[in-house]
Amino acid sequence: MNRRNWGLWAVMALGYAFLYVPILSVAVYSFSASRMATVWGGFSTRWYAALFANEQIMEALGRSLTIAALAASFATLLGTASGLALSRFGRFPGRGLLSLMNSAPMVMPDVMLGLSSLLLFVSLQQALGWPERGMSTIMIAHVTLTACYVTVVVRSRMASLDDSLEEAAMDLGARPWRVFFLITLPLVAPALLAGWLLAFTLSLDDLVIASFTSGPGASTLPMLIYSKVKLGVTPEINALATLIVTVVGLGVVVAGILMHRRERRLSA
Repeated sequence: MNRRNWGLWAVMALGYAFLYVPILSVAVYSFSASRMATVWGGFSTRWYAALFANEQIMEALGRSLTIAALAASFATLLGTASGLALSRFGRFPGRGLLSLMNSAPMVMPDVMLGLSSLLLFVSLQQALGWPERGMSTIMIAHVTLTACYVTVVVRSRMASLDDSLEEAAMDLGARPWRVFFLITLPLVAPALLAGWLLAFTLSLDDLVIASFTSGPGASTLPMLIYSKVKLGVTPEINALATLIVTVVGLGVVVAGILMHRRERRLSA
């Protein structure tokens, strides 16, 4: 191996170390018996027990998961319809406006999106008495944020599909709705799953927009963690972060194994 390859390996190792060593340190200190989040005080699992006994964190976690799941589901429905319209309906009145509306949330700063959502909800509440700021307003704002990402994923998948399959089904007498559910939807199912997971992750991770649109007693997990960081990170947060990283890591490993088995079946 020449010097150039050694240099590339060294740069790559430093890059990955910079990204993953902090995560590893959080996992290590989650097993510390010390009350300080960055001080090792001997091996212990006490903070995992304390984490599950902390009602505030558990309620915030459940609230965040509920909001993320609902927002991702509605965003997938809206994004699928939008992606289908942009990729299959050709030029229609309002196409440019729809494309602009799908692109705006991706390039707009979260602060602006959160502030605009807050002003909208306040105006609606004053005029109609709805909605009260809480989980529902956070979910609506997250749908606005994530639907555009689902649209991009679904639209790119629809653009790569072979139109002859749908045309053949219609030539054989299938109605458009039957073609969509029996031909188109199964073909774009991987894109729908990818879009749902992306929307779920973005919603679960959001702090800025949720801070603007939440109400009393509707703090999400990122908001709770941020409030605790300002006062000092506790070992319970280390334990929570370790569990989240572990679950995500296992999901990635399982997905990789399934994809590898599928590729082997296709190549066999």
